Amino acid sequence: MSAAFLSVERLVVNYGTVAAVRNVDFTVSRGEHVTLLGPSGCGKTTTLRAIAGLETPSAGRIVIDGVAVADAAAGRHVPPERRGLSMVFQSYAIWPHMTVFDNIAFSFRVRGMGRAEARPAVERALALVKLEGFADRPATRLSGGQQQRVALARALVCDAKIVLLDEPLSNLDAQLRIALRADLADLRRRLGFTAIYVTHDQEEAFGLSDRIIVMRDGRMEQQGTPAEIHEAPRTRFVASFLGMKNIMTAEITPVAAGQVEARPGPGIVLRARDAWPNGPVPASGAIGFRPTDVAVTLAADGIEGVITRSLYLGDFAQYTIRSGPLEITADDRPRPELAEGSKVRWWVLPEKCLLLRE
Repeated sequence: MSAAFLSVERLVVNYGTVAAVRNVDFTVSRGEHVTLLGPSGCGKTTTLRAIAGLETPSAGRIVIDGVAVADAAAGRHVPPERRGLSMVFQSYAIWPHMTVFDNIAFSFRVRGMGRAEARPAVERALALVKLEGFADRPATRLSGGQQQRVALARALVCDAKIVLLDEPLSNLDAQLRIALRADLADLRRRLGFTAIYVTHDQEEAFGLSDRIIVMRDGRMEQQGTPAEIHEAPRTRFVASFLGMKNIMTAEITPVAAGQVEARPGPGIVLRARDAWPNGPVPASGAIGFRPTDVAVTLAADGIEGVITRSLYLGDFAQYTIRSGPLEITADDRPRPELAEGSKVRWWVLPEKCLLLRE
């Protein structure tokens, strides 16, 4: 990884007695796309706004391209317009009284550049977002997807050091969101701009990011590549937020390097992988595994259980299996023999069952 282009150093943002961001610390390399992922209220947008200069840090520093743009201890706060950044807002922030051209060229106008001088750059930006021929259209005659493309073109036209994107696709319908996500990924590959993206949508985060930072209650819970976050969630919170349905408290016993034995219920023993073996192994903790990683059989091997619910979902069936006090979910191909009330056996491979920290 190249040297840090952006450094966020022990960032704290307080609103009165409420700590919205608590000691957030990360770097971003030039050309990297980093996503801040988490539920509402986790501090991701506040962190983005602090980078943009729209929030004043209560503590910590923000350094962009070697220049401290915020330093709470030194009382330094560079205003947003002098940070060399651009931002795409969730609400698009398109001026309704302007044409598409004037919306995109606004930053040039602020710098005193005339329309003729700005036109080549604006037309290039329109081509990038597939809106050729829209320059003179009133903003009020744009669909939601077109407005978002204009907002993106406005962010790209000024050759900003970093593009900040605050849930830019969340107001769009599902099909349009998927299409624009693909277009945005393509633009990043072609242009190589540095981006910080905020979302609560894990598919957006996985599909767009070089690195993901999962946030919770104003803190960083875990960071890593999309594959690392998906394959090795460190905590119960991260696993649950990413949709891991089978999470349970268990007695934990280390059995080998990177492996533990978990007892989530009487007579139930599972081998689990410790994806973070450098930390202490808790005597009582949590394990988790995905429904797609559960093998269900009528044979003699595995943990005994009874199917209490069978849902046909087209390409697969979802089975709820009760084993004593434990209830798990398994996704498998539809099988007529796995009906409600059927006695079955199930198991999970050790590499697919994860030890989770609290």
